[in-house]
Amino acid sequence: MPLSVAVQMNHVSTVAIGGDTTFALCLEAQRRGHRLWHYTPDELSLSAGRVVATAQPLAVRDTAGDHYTLGAAERLDLADLDAVLLRQDPPFDMNYITTTHLLERIHPGTLVVNDPAWVRNSPEKLFVLDYPQFMPETLITRDPTEVDAFRRAHGDIIVKPLYGNGGAGIFHLQQADRNLASLLEMFAQAFREPFIVQRYLDAVRAGDKRIILVDGEPVGAINRVPAEHDSRSNMHVGGRAEPADISEREREICAALAPELKARGFLLVGIDVIGGLLTEINVTSPTGVREVARFGGADIAALFWDAVEARRAAG
Repeated sequence: MPLSVAVQMNHVSTVAIGGDTTFALCLEAQRRGHRLWHYTPDELSLSAGRVVATAQPLAVRDTAGDHYTLGAAERLDLADLDAVLLRQDPPFDMNYITTTHLLERIHPGTLVVNDPAWVRNSPEKLFVLDYPQFMPETLITRDPTEVDAFRRAHGDIIVKPLYGNGGAGIFHLQQADRNLASLLEMFAQAFREPFIVQRYLDAVRAGDKRIILVDGEPVGAINRVPAEHDSRSNMHVGGRAEPADISEREREICAALAPELKARGFLLVGIDVIGGLLTEINVTSPTGVREVARFGGADIAALFWDAVEARRAAG
């Protein structure tokens, strides 16, 4: 049966449809006859104990420059819907966290995907620390002496914000680089949280693989290759997408993650693997669905809605 679905996202007018996973999910939902509403996080409210949104009916088209139509805004009680897609992009800040607290009040009566309580409790660069056997050496700290000791032990390092996204604020520092102290001073001024420091992986020059899992099962992958003069592979900052298979090592990683992904109600997850080492578990608004389809891989949007519909049918 058709579902009523609200999508909490960055405004649809800002979407670059060629590579946007949220847009792909909306296209597939519409194809199946599900009714869509659109709202942004600042249109979400808690009023008289009800979680409401100033939402607009949404129609989508796979046409660049003419990809959406929004209807008249209405005050929508989200408890009356079948599902809400929690799909706004990070930063994973207190605003983001507050929306998870609000949406938790309607879940699972209204199915929120991904589960908002577990999204809140699974920051992408911290959740991954539960699997040290698959990770490169990693340090979480604000202490410059700890960072200096880590670099002395491991050579080249990557320093990045703990709650950043899209490749922003990621620095590759060679062992002899004299800018470490200045960089840490800048980070200390810009961020109140600890930083994440990891051993630099030379294998990133061959690509940073994004593997997409639906309800704990790996269903597709792309390889993101950094630009020649950049150490970051994120497509937001110039990384190039290539088709990719999932190796036996990567399937081993996915199998280890699967029970916890299922337990936490994560229907759509993207993990990042460099040279066989796991670096992130993305649960907020993972991307890569359209790229997988473009390279002839699985229709992950269809698999996602199969999982949502099955979850709704099971109650």
